[in-house]
Amino acid sequence: MHIAILAGDGIGPEIMDQALRVLDALNLPDLKLSPALVGGVAYHAVGHPLPDDTLSLCKEADAILFGAVGDPSCDALERHLRPEQAILGLRSALGLFANLRPAKMLTALSDMSALKAEVAAEIDLLIVRELNGDVYFGDKGMRTTDTGLREGYDIMSYNEDEVRRIAHVAFKAAQVRGGKLCSVDKANVLETSQLWRDVVIETSAQYPDVALEHMYVDNAAMQLVKSPGQFDVVVTGNLFGDILSDQASMCVGSIGLLASASLGEGTCGLYEPIHGSAPDIAGQGIANPCAMILSAAMMLRHSFGLEEEAQKIEQAVAAILDNGILGADLGGQHNCQQIGDAIIQELV
Repeated sequence: MHIAILAGDGIGPEIMDQALRVLDALNLPDLKLSPALVGGVAYHAVGHPLPDDTLSLCKEADAILFGAVGDPSCDALERHLRPEQAILGLRSALGLFANLRPAKMLTALSDMSALKAEVAAEIDLLIVRELNGDVYFGDKGMRTTDTGLREGYDIMSYNEDEVRRIAHVAFKAAQVRGGKLCSVDKANVLETSQLWRDVVIETSAQYPDVALEHMYVDNAAMQLVKSPGQFDVVVTGNLFGDILSDQASMCVGSIGLLASASLGEGTCGLYEPIHGSAPDIAGQGIANPCAMILSAAMMLRHSFGLEEEAQKIEQAVAAILDNGILGADLGGQHNCQQIGDAIIQELV
């Protein structure tokens, strides 16, 4: 099992250290870890956030474990040199078009949700976000209008093949969960969304065992806080998925708890926590490593088929939370190392 280790910026290295300690505690055979630079640290070292050597390594690896990118010292750089472009570049180069972001309310944290405890307790959903299209990858730029005004533009588009392949991922996920799929769009005003809805409906004919419904994104955002228990699997585009998945993270108490998987067709998967690099707390040892560790669990499940080991990690994380081992983001006083120690203790 060859894993590219891209710790990245900010808190990335410290949470990655804990994830690697957890993997080591499982005594996995034939494990090869290859670290490489990415993000702001890569730019400062070699002048680019996604060096050729890093990209080559990722193409050769079986999976990628990714920390976080983002460095305020790079904010004034041209856009293609900013740290965040590294993750976009990896998604594009490796064809990672499907992002899986589970959100489940853990019993120990029910009182930490921004929602009423009885509402939050119902959350157990999976957001399937398309990663390689939409406004993030469309033509963009700055121009001057005929009247001399500065104008920014970003083109949103999807073709039917891009929608169809992410729809298949979502329908298959729903088949092994609760059999319900909600497709989120804005078809009442966007032609891109109208195509999205049409293709999802066409694809649904192949999945008669999955109940399909459609929801406008503004309503979906409202329903996520009003009645989140109604959702099983949610499929949506890049922009809407980016927003809704972060909203879902706060519904379950903390963005520091949510992992994600980015998958393609026949390529290695990329696994990362959905939080950012948190430069304000980097180096203080107080970051919550749970999302990074849970990302490693997703890697074991989706890239290597190690379901038992993945469940062991997930159960260990749930157990330490039940035991009150909480980071500062959850109102606790346990640091990054102590949280890692507690999870490992549950495993051994």
